[in-house]
Amino acid sequence: MGYKAEISAGALMPLESRRLAAFLLNSPNEQQWKQALIEENILQKKTPSTALRQARLIKDRLGTLDSKAMDMIANREQEVSIQLLLVAAIKHSQLLCDFIADVYIMRQRQMDLALLTGDWDNFVLDCIHRDKSVLEWSESTQTKLFQVIRRILVETKYIENSRTMKITPQSLHPDVKHYLQSHDEQYLVTLLERA
Repeated sequence: MGYKAEISAGALMPLESRRLAAFLLNSPNEQQWKQALIEENILQKKTPSTALRQARLIKDRLGTLDSKAMDMIANREQEVSIQLLLVAAIKHSQLLCDFIADVYIMRQRQMDLALLTGDWDNFVLDCIHRDKSVLEWSESTQTKLFQVIRRILVETKYIENSRTMKITPQSLHPDVKHYLQSHDEQYLVTLLERA
């Protein structure tokens, strides 16, 4: 198992992810991909480099799902879309997956009302024991990673806001739960329902 820091490129980016999911359902080639991102600026970013960087992260996340889930992200209501984006982010990032499993769920089990800033530092130490490459992450990278993970938890309503980090567990939408169960993803159902 290895940890990667690419999640630092952005949180769930729901609006951009919905646009890209709809676009990817048409199986664009490389030229169409670049044209949509750079010339048409479908993500409405200030620079092509930002558009390409964020699009690459979103595409990699969406690549963990099938076309049915991508269609649900593009066309269903916000709750369904955002929950499936969280599923994709977890499947794409072992770091996010382990943070929810090891920190969020632990705090919830202990009946704590909120995550603590120190939880992140302890979590990073645990990650170093599992993967020595984490030692190479700069302090600014570690700070950015925590900001992005907090933002994801706010976007999905698993915490109230980034400041108080008050825990607000959610239930999966029945259609998201059914999708995961029908794709043998019971681990994710358990993870997100326990969270």
